[in-house]
Amino acid sequence: MKRILLFTLPILIIITIIIAGFGFLQVRFEEERLMDELKRKARAVAESVELSAKHILINKDHKSALKLVESFQKRERAQGCVIYDKDGQIFVITEKIFEWKNINKTDLANILLTKKPKDKLDKYKEYSIYSYILPVLDDESNILGFVEVIYDTSYMFVTLTQLWKRITITLTILLISITVITLLIQRQIFVLPVRRLTDWFKHFQKGEIDKLRPSILEEGEFGKLISEVEQVALSLRVARKVVTDSAKIRLEKEELWTEKKLRDLVQARLGENALFVVSNREPFMHVFDETIGKDVLIRPASGVVTAIDPILRACGGTWIAHGAGNSDKNYVNSKNKLGVPPDDIRCILKRIWLTKEEEDGYYYGFSNEGLWPLCHVTHTRPSFRENDWNIYKEVNRKFAENILDELPAKNPFIFIQDYHFTLLGKMIKEKRPDATIALFWHIPWPNPEVFAICPYQQEILDGMLGCDLIGFHLQSHCNNFLDTANRLIESRVDTEKFSVIRNNIETFIRPFPISVDFRNSDVTKNEISKIEEIRNELNLKDKIIGIGVDRIDYTKGLIEKILAIDKFLDKNLQYKNKFVFIQIAAPSRTHIKRYHDLMAEIDDLVEKKNWKHSNGNWKPIIYMKRHFSPEEIKPYYILADFCIVSSLHDGMNLVAKEYITSKSDLNGTLILSRFAGAARELMDAVQVNPYSIEEFSEAIKYALDLPVEEKRKRMGNMRKIVKENNIYHWAGSIITELTSLRKT
Repeated sequence: MKRILLFTLPILIIITIIIAGFGFLQVRFEEERLMDELKRKARAVAESVELSAKHILINKDHKSALKLVESFQKRERAQGCVIYDKDGQIFVITEKIFEWKNINKTDLANILLTKKPKDKLDKYKEYSIYSYILPVLDDESNILGFVEVIYDTSYMFVTLTQLWKRITITLTILLISITVITLLIQRQIFVLPVRRLTDWFKHFQKGEIDKLRPSILEEGEFGKLISEVEQVALSLRVARKVVTDSAKIRLEKEELWTEKKLRDLVQARLGENALFVVSNREPFMHVFDETIGKDVLIRPASGVVTAIDPILRACGGTWIAHGAGNSDKNYVNSKNKLGVPPDDIRCILKRIWLTKEEEDGYYYGFSNEGLWPLCHVTHTRPSFRENDWNIYKEVNRKFAENILDELPAKNPFIFIQDYHFTLLGKMIKEKRPDATIALFWHIPWPNPEVFAICPYQQEILDGMLGCDLIGFHLQSHCNNFLDTANRLIESRVDTEKFSVIRNNIETFIRPFPISVDFRNSDVTKNEISKIEEIRNELNLKDKIIGIGVDRIDYTKGLIEKILAIDKFLDKNLQYKNKFVFIQIAAPSRTHIKRYHDLMAEIDDLVEKKNWKHSNGNWKPIIYMKRHFSPEEIKPYYILADFCIVSSLHDGMNLVAKEYITSKSDLNGTLILSRFAGAARELMDAVQVNPYSIEEFSEAIKYALDLPVEEKRKRMGNMRKIVKENNIYHWAGSIITELTSLRKT
């Protein structure tokens, strides 16, 4: 529309200027014609009464004079007539313009000198009038008096206004006609061919080239363009086939899962079928930083982002997520897409925009005040509100519509993340039954008794079972889901295949323990420099250093962690002035009262415990409450002698694995809650019950007292596990399982 406007607007402006100029000249001409006609008429009338006026003035015949001027009251457009004596005094005047005698007549003095007629335009009451004064002379050319004829000129204004109105109507009709004709012509010779070409490109991306080919046959330049694109398409198909075959060969040779092996798997298994990942949290956010006065790029604190980002970097594809940054809209194209990461583009991010009401209801409301506490056994009561549920459904539908717009023509693969999109699988399958869909549930799945609390249990299970594959971190979560489906909805659970059959659709349930990107690399010079900077800034020299990295969430056991450190210092006075624990805490969901209260509670508790144990410049807990990027966190991991993960209930917890990957020197100990999913794999961690503050404090003491060789052995064992079962292994397992379910 903007281009059409730019095309037609100059034409319309030029035509408007020309017609307006022509109209102005026409009006001026008409005005001059009417004025000239009035002057001639006034002069003729004045001259016609001159003889009568001469006789009246000579004889002082007031009666005849009155009869003469009153005859003007019946004349068309004439206001009246005035007869003056030779001294310029009014002898007689038409009653209609009686007040005219009060107006100063300076023109009479000039006529006495020149003995020539004079006319002028003037105002009388609300009228615009024309006055013509003719001197009355005797036979010796002496002035006997004057005759003034007065005409109303308002009819001229009415006539000119009507003329302007006709010109304006004509101009409007002409402009509308030109616009319509221009649009029709442009549509026929430009818009329709471009639209056909655009549709062809759209279907070309989805693989429907041959089917649409006859409908977009064009001659001339469009035809040439289509022909060239077809040649590129043929070359791409050949190249993709070669890449797929090569990837299959390389895949068979490699043993350890790496980014390259995952890329080969995707190319071998998916081929031309693109991978689509859907999550609430986006991997990169553009936000305006008021301190520096410009937009900055940040990576949100999210386990989902940490896990998914390396996968899409490895295999490309499209990541569809909520655009939550206040400057996100400034960095997308016309389709709300951008390449990420910005400095090394590896995949496409499509941002979905939500209103404040949608975000409140779908994310803060139903997802995080309902499903989140429902699935975590942390004794926080879930809240389910009908309005939140309705908005949750609408947002799921909005995501579904955006995803459907992006899908290729055949057999797309869609990987949905987490509890924000329980309805999405079914919504997509209703429109695209050929799609292969996996849902990975990043948080624990409760037992049937707990899930039965949810008033929308059947709709949620129906939505999830629209997927072909549902993944959980642990086998116990899979078992809980199968029990839930078996008890709460009409379905058939196949315990041998680990699947649920509902409405003749089979959904497979599998455990896929998530992990991190494990890289064997020495500490860089930049990291060494940063470590020394941190050590000096926080006065950590000769200190035993602990680290905790968490979102501020009631499931992470932050309160219990602080209480355990307090108890540890109470019982082990020898560690005072020698022990420092750094807690990095990213604010999260601050609009929810439970989280807001938790932040205040932690702030107060840290302050109290530091005041209790502080000695001089030393304080035991350094609390850093802000978002840290992965690059910022890594030096703290390397620096720390031990790491505490104190989750009260957690699907996996990747902080534990991130800490392990950073310890290439094997110098570190992991203290891990047995209620975190990671505890099933990392058996060499010092495992604790975070609810038991006494046990927790003893575990800290035990971890610090471990012999060096024991620490190195434990860390080596855990690093081996994380290295072999890294994020690429996790993704490869899901993609392998997903592609085995490919629709034919």
